[in-house]
Amino acid sequence: MNLQFKLSEQNLLAVQQALGENITYSVPADLSFEGRRTDGYFVIGETKWAHVVHGTVTEVCSIHEAHDYKMVPLIGNVIIEATHMHTQRIIIRCSMQHAARLSYIAQILNYMASDSKIRIYNNESESVCSQCGGYLVKGTRLCPKCMNKGAAFKKLWDVSKSHWKILIMALAVLLIMSAVTLTGPYFQKILVNAALQPPEGVNPSTRIFLIAIAGIAFGLVAGELLGILRGRIMARVSSRIAADLRMLVFEKVQSLSLGFLTSQRAGDIMNRINSDTDRIRNLIQEVFSMAIYQVIMLASVSFLLFYTDWTLALIIILPAPLVVYIQYFVWKAVLRKLFRKQWRVNDKANSFLHDVLSGIRVVKAFGKEEREIKRFRAYHREYALATIRSEKVYSYLSPISQYLIQIGQYFVLLVGCNMILGGELSLGELVQFTGYAAMIYGPLGWLMNMPRWIANALISVERVFSVIDEQPEIFDKEKSIKHKIEGTICFRNVTFGYQSYEPVLKSVDADIKKGEMIGLVGHSGSGKSTFINLISRFYDVNEGTISIDGVDIRDIKQEDLRSQIGVVLQETFLFSGTIMNNIKYSKPEATMEEVIQAAKIANAHHFISQFPDGYDTKLEENGNNISGGERQRLAIARAVLNNPRILILDEATASLDIETESEIQEALQRVTKNRTTIAIAHRLPTLKNADRLFVLDKGVIAEVGTHEELIMKQGIYYKLVTAQRNMSKTQTKRVLEPTLHL
Repeated sequence: MNLQFKLSEQNLLAVQQALGENITYSVPADLSFEGRRTDGYFVIGETKWAHVVHGTVTEVCSIHEAHDYKMVPLIGNVIIEATHMHTQRIIIRCSMQHAARLSYIAQILNYMASDSKIRIYNNESESVCSQCGGYLVKGTRLCPKCMNKGAAFKKLWDVSKSHWKILIMALAVLLIMSAVTLTGPYFQKILVNAALQPPEGVNPSTRIFLIAIAGIAFGLVAGELLGILRGRIMARVSSRIAADLRMLVFEKVQSLSLGFLTSQRAGDIMNRINSDTDRIRNLIQEVFSMAIYQVIMLASVSFLLFYTDWTLALIIILPAPLVVYIQYFVWKAVLRKLFRKQWRVNDKANSFLHDVLSGIRVVKAFGKEEREIKRFRAYHREYALATIRSEKVYSYLSPISQYLIQIGQYFVLLVGCNMILGGELSLGELVQFTGYAAMIYGPLGWLMNMPRWIANALISVERVFSVIDEQPEIFDKEKSIKHKIEGTICFRNVTFGYQSYEPVLKSVDADIKKGEMIGLVGHSGSGKSTFINLISRFYDVNEGTISIDGVDIRDIKQEDLRSQIGVVLQETFLFSGTIMNNIKYSKPEATMEEVIQAAKIANAHHFISQFPDGYDTKLEENGNNISGGERQRLAIARAVLNNPRILILDEATASLDIETESEIQEALQRVTKNRTTIAIAHRLPTLKNADRLFVLDKGVIAEVGTHEELIMKQGIYYKLVTAQRNMSKTQTKRVLEPTLHL
């Protein structure tokens, strides 16, 4: 996120004079207080801030004169406001484009106003291009306007060159195809000059006639056979390259940080793995191979035309520059925008379709089928309109271009006939020349349409490589080690925020002993889930350290760390497949005895044994053919199979009924024995058996103690328990009241 925009010399001079100190941050303030567009900037110095517009500083103020700076989103714009002299005042106003940027600035001002260390790590990517200011392709750092097309094709070549043997074979076939095709007009000339209408003094020859006919027939048959061979070779190599790209994208997705993946829609990533790679396959199979063939033909025919008669050749190619210019102008001015819109709408429609199908139960539950049908119809109506617009442009452009190209052929026939009458050219030579002329129009016409075919594929190439080139935020160091975890966890001055301008945990210190069970308690948004995410190193801390057994978790290999941590989530996810395979997911090499032992610990063995196929029972998508409690017990079995030294329970019983919860609590008592356990529970009484409770409040550990100690303290925890008890009594009373009236 750019927080240091370059000021013009006029603005820079004015600000330096007004502040009288070094400039630390400068961001656009592109709206006036009345909401009109301006070219203003908000500049922060060491102790003061200033607002400058067109070289005029409109206001200068000491940062310490106000406090509680905050970004406030409004309709279509955002502001920074602060408390000044016990009243709220607006500092600056900006368009929504700079909303995230102002969030950083507001937090920086708060740190400076309180003389605190500035904890801004500037880790949020821009939503607009830093060069042209245009919007990036959603989910990427790609600007369609500024993207380097040559670099995109170079990346594609780097992946493709491992198949160089097949590519050379395809090139050889294309060269042979070109040579065979070029023989056609030559044999036509022989046919006319030697057999059908020979020059004066030359007798018709049946032998030469048959040779010419055989040559033409050979060219047609061989051309078709070589075309089939070309298609098979290119289908083979393009499919292999597309498969390589799919594997590269999938492997990269697996290695990327959770922060990146959660910022992407699953449908978008699926589109890149499937739809985009398929467009690239089609680009290689059809467009690239034919483009090479057409370029070879264009070069060869041009040479032969100039070799035969350079005057007629010039007449043929005379309209070509005009046609190329028209094509280029229309593509740049109109078609490029239309194709991008088509792509954007199609991508949104695919992502929408994925979301609706994934959440079809919710759609059905609320009876919103008609609503979703209307939304889907609207997406595809928009796509159809974008397609119609681009096709309408082509419906005008193509005939005009073809007509201009054909003008050259008309002039060739006119000049050629005059040359025949003057004895300068034979009829056979004119037939040969017009044959080659027809061949040059084909490549020209094909190459004119190539931008149309290549547009979507080019964006697909960029989208695919935007994932492949993405750098993970969490990575192993060169000297990362394997570490056998014992279970001691230490937080030291840990500060972290998903956006650094909005920290979720603030200067947290905590010590968790080996084998201890810790309960995390607090209001929603207090930082409980963030606490456990950091232990698994799904994110790296902004400040401070987290160590396990005295070793900084950033020095432990990620795979080694996570393989020794068991996780049971509130929303249990099971893969399609057998119960056995789902339990063995954490330890694929586990024996049958180990799987059964893990299932018994999780209170799952009994219900599994009731199925006709036992552990080989097939589960539907996400285990929809078994109950929620059964899914949760399978998740617990999966978590403990690998005998993890650290166990994380994230609302593991929140969605279950009381009876099922009691069964799982019994399983959890066995599971947590001799393991360091960190549990988040929706129902606070389930944490009574915890060795200690950490009560989180606004990102800090506000209270620590056992259940009894915290109840006696009558602090935050006491209020939470009391509120939950009162709610439970109210719900029980509502259930019993109808029965009492009966």
